[in-house]
Amino acid sequence: MAPVEESPVQTEMVELLPNGKHAVNASAAPSVGDDRFDETQPPLAEMEEFLPHIPDRKQTHFTDFEGKTSFGMSVFNLSNAIMGSGILGLAYAMANTGILLFLFLLTMVALLSSYSIHLLLKSSGIVGIRAYEQLGYRAFGTPGKLAAAIAITLQNIGAMSSYLYIVKSEVPLVIQTFLNLEEKSTSWYLNGNYLVILISVTVILPLTLMKQLGYLGYASGFSLSCMVFFLISVTYKSFQIPCPLPGQDGNATGNLSLSQIQASSPALQLPAAEDACSASLFTLNSQTAYTIPIMAFAFVCHPEVLPIYTELKDPSKKKMQSIANISIAVMYTMYFLAALFGYLTFYGQVESELLHTYSYVDPFDVLILCVRVAVLTAVTLTVPIVLFPVRRAIQQMLFQGKEFSWLRHTAIAVVLLTTINLLVIFAPSILGIFGLIGATSAPCLIFIFPAIFYIRIVPQDKEPPRSLPKLLAAGFAGLGLLFMLMSLSFIISDWVRGGIRSGGSH
Repeated sequence: MAPVEESPVQTEMVELLPNGKHAVNASAAPSVGDDRFDETQPPLAEMEEFLPHIPDRKQTHFTDFEGKTSFGMSVFNLSNAIMGSGILGLAYAMANTGILLFLFLLTMVALLSSYSIHLLLKSSGIVGIRAYEQLGYRAFGTPGKLAAAIAITLQNIGAMSSYLYIVKSEVPLVIQTFLNLEEKSTSWYLNGNYLVILISVTVILPLTLMKQLGYLGYASGFSLSCMVFFLISVTYKSFQIPCPLPGQDGNATGNLSLSQIQASSPALQLPAAEDACSASLFTLNSQTAYTIPIMAFAFVCHPEVLPIYTELKDPSKKKMQSIANISIAVMYTMYFLAALFGYLTFYGQVESELLHTYSYVDPFDVLILCVRVAVLTAVTLTVPIVLFPVRRAIQQMLFQGKEFSWLRHTAIAVVLLTTINLLVIFAPSILGIFGLIGATSAPCLIFIFPAIFYIRIVPQDKEPPRSLPKLLAAGFAGLGLLFMLMSLSFIISDWVRGGIRSGGSH
């Protein structure tokens, strides 16, 4: 068993040799059909005896620890990476697509995400690399490595900023509701700027200082349980809230609430009175096109896939693909049910942020208060998961080959959290700015990079350029380019019209 366990280290070590002799790795790499990294490589083991830097073997690791994370914890971490606050906007997406079109789009996106992860894992299996940035280096040299690292950094900083922006805006409302205050006071404990800093320092920072991503599995499991509570509550409320929404007087059924919702979401096209409480199976309107990018990025987790794979106990491509498929299936189910019951509660009156719509029914509802706390908890616990790939990308760009340092590990986390907090506090248009970044970096990470890395890395003698797998990968990259152009056109169109729509896409 000893040679089997040593092989992944050997394969990855050769990939990181400073002399750049990748021919050694190519000759010792497992074939395309191999399903595990842990194939013995006797010729490589013999060759390593003559390498002058064998005593510094720690420097050749992508991580400074052996994989010890269990299958279940890996599922929790990847599911938590997939799940974002965008789940709050899916009911609005269903209202503008209809149930059947929404289900079709969600199914297609889930399948495409699974295929994308398959491309990443297969590419990493061929060259023995479990770092997104190093796949870019192997495929296109330094430009590929920098492109992947920059895309991961921008995408995940944007995601973390949007999460903390929600903390900043929602926590004061939760405290105000908990204290049963009719009007917001100027007390420090109702100031979102102070609260987001407090939560970042007391909750998020300690979690980001974990050495291994796998240790966050417990936090991820708790975060997922919070979202399950959210789903159960939304389902329960769909049978409790009448439609149309009750007005403040007994005669005007829903008029006041509808006007409030219209005022808060001018882009929302309210249905006619007779259709206000009827579900649509297929809908096309001016907002339908804006929901497609939201759907396309509902399963973004690709920067976290390879770090989670690195820390997996007894790793294999088949095992990691199973983790990805289970995580995607769990989130697919949660996404659909949350969207369905949220939509069946408010129909065409649903707002782009689902919890805001409940406020018009009863702003002091205890259950909805608990749901808000659960969602905020889930969002807060997701930030450390998203920060790990950013720190890894920074280390790959600036500190490659350096031994693990607690000082550097901590300093990067502190600098990142400080920067993100400053952005959230002082940049009022942060969601629009990172919406633009997300429209470019997300398609690259999900569609374009996995496909073109796969095309470049898989040897032509194994899969010719015109083979079906590579043609599918090329089409996949083209689809990513289409999504990028579509998202950019929607965002620019919104800017030209004088404002960015809130689509719950973060």
